[in-house]
Amino acid sequence: MGIFAKLKASLQGRDDADRYLKGLDKSKKTFGDRLRRLANGFRGVDDEFLEEVMIILLEADVGIHTAEKITARLENEAARQRLKTFDEISECLVSVMLEMYQEHTDAEVQVNENGTTVILLVGVNGSGKTTTAAKLTKTLSDQGNSVVLAAADTFRAGAVDQLARWGERLNVPCIKGRENGDPSAVLVDACRYACEHHIDYLIGDTAGRLQNKVNLMNELGKMRRVIEREIPGAPHEVWLVLDATTGQNGIQQAKVFLEATKVSGIILTKMDGTAKGGIVLAIRDQLGLPVRYIGLGEQPQDLRPFDIESYLYGICEGMGDHA
Repeated sequence: MGIFAKLKASLQGRDDADRYLKGLDKSKKTFGDRLRRLANGFRGVDDEFLEEVMIILLEADVGIHTAEKITARLENEAARQRLKTFDEISECLVSVMLEMYQEHTDAEVQVNENGTTVILLVGVNGSGKTTTAAKLTKTLSDQGNSVVLAAADTFRAGAVDQLARWGERLNVPCIKGRENGDPSAVLVDACRYACEHHIDYLIGDTAGRLQNKVNLMNELGKMRRVIEREIPGAPHEVWLVLDATTGQNGIQQAKVFLEATKVSGIILTKMDGTAKGGIVLAIRDQLGLPVRYIGLGEQPQDLRPFDIESYLYGICEGMGDHA
């Protein structure tokens, strides 16, 4: 079974297959559709072809470092396997991308078997943290879990009220403090509420507006300490929320947060609104972090668990149909 057939079979086994395909349609036009057009006039894996592949990777926002790695591996594999046809080369390219993502071994998502699992969402303002907190609540609630929200983004005007409204809509409690108050105090109250009411998950929506790295480190450090004091071993996960439409700027944001706190995973929002879906591969290659969820639309159910095979099929849909 070729790689495209394997990816297709993997996606067809998912109940959110249509959502994946629709949400990645813009990225497919930038990557898969453009790659397929290289079949016209294909003469082999020469410098001109590799340069064209590099351009497609860069325009999909894979980033120069990762794009160079992918094209070098493609060239080596094509020579080693003596691949001749465009179909063989395109399959090889996607296999290289899959292997590069899978080179890192991901830890399982930590779950507190003896109490509340605490998930902190971090990231810059505008990345979609508050909406993502709501979507994650919907996902966990649909799985039969109880959830409490902590509105710890006390600095952004309206953020607390926005999360509280989501809590009402999703029928989950939202612990909040006053605007411009101490976000760590909100998290302490939320931890105590969660423990007293035997809540399965606490999701903390944190501030993204901190003027410099020192402030960010101090604030996130304080949050971790107060949470750990209330629930030993917490926070169990710290997920960085990145706006996929920002492209390589997202990588720079991620590096700042990685210096400031122990990030355990990435949530990529607004994937349906960007043609730059290659950012997934750049994140993986440059940061070594797993993408846990991707946002494929505006509805609460559009936050989907990330799956590399479904993602690759989504951005390459139709490429193997003529093979």
